[in-house]
Amino acid sequence: MQVTRYYATGKRKTSVARVWIYFGKGDCTVNRRALQDYFPYELYRKNMLKPFVVTNTYGQYNVFATVKGGGPNGQSDALRHGIAKALLNVSDDYRTVLKKEGLLTRDPRVKERKKYGQKGARARFQFSKRSRRWQASKLKLPIDPLLTGISSCS
Repeated sequence: MQVTRYYATGKRKTSVARVWIYFGKGDCTVNRRALQDYFPYELYRKNMLKPFVVTNTYGQYNVFATVKGGGPNGQSDALRHGIAKALLNVSDDYRTVLKKEGLLTRDPRVKERKKYGQKGARARFQFSKRSRRWQASKLKLPIDPLLTGISSCS
């Protein structure tokens, strides 16, 4: 018996999710683990399954997914994006509902890179008006004859 599977890729931050959905009783497998084992917090599970709830298809499709990169929040968002795109492959009738909820748009926000000469992406090092370099040049210290090798005794 041939099973029709629908494939899509979802992304969020540095997470990439490859998602296959097919008709079934609602089982979800993420990286060869059950959904409850992979996402122990209900917040991530609800977030991931939102496309099914919005389209009234919860429990009608099995999900098989592999996710790489990022943390649990980015991974659940990547899975949500992938499931929404896979549901579009099932039927174009879901497009208006998914688009209205904002599930089809890829969130472009990623972490900004650290710049050289700075503490972070935007944070600078603490400014000091009297830096050590300034103090060393402005201080007039007497020259020690013992350190320079010049003898004052003749």
